[in-house]
Amino acid sequence: MRLNPYGEDPVRLATSLTTSPPLTPEELTARCIGAGVVLEQQATADDLAEVNVFLGRWLKVVEASNPQARAALLNELLAESSAYPRLTDHAGDGWHIHYRDYGLPVARLLRALISVGTALHLTGRGMHRLSRCELTECRNPFADFSRGGQQRYCSPTCANRDAVRRHRAKRALAS
Repeated sequence: MRLNPYGEDPVRLATSLTTSPPLTPEELTARCIGAGVVLEQQATADDLAEVNVFLGRWLKVVEASNPQARAALLNELLAESSAYPRLTDHAGDGWHIHYRDYGLPVARLLRALISVGTALHLTGRGMHRLSRCELTECRNPFADFSRGGQQRYCSPTCANRDAVRRHRAKRALAS
């Protein structure tokens, strides 16, 4: 499987890496490959450090309070991370568009994939479709891929936990 660089895959990878950060370059490499990223080289310690800094900046996009602030923060990441669009069949599995240069280290590759993927997610699905889980003890970032665009929790587990909590609180008030 090859990651769809301009669909939801890069945004899912970003939320996964921020929720459970890789601890070693080898883990970063394995997680990228597992997500379908075609790597030209293995991640290094410098890549891991750079990815962690980038993901901290990406989280500011998630936490932005309005579309204008979100766009400004994401535009900064795009300016630093992407290049002119070009067609490629580098993996031999079909032509597609890249918004990055060839031969990038893993960190720069991820910055480009995630920045462009996030921009396409937000412009295609809605500028509100990045958030933090509403469950107080969770607060994991998530991207809303739901049909209606009203997702409030990072997972069904958190949604259920909060629903049970609200139900119990309501029942306690009634008795």
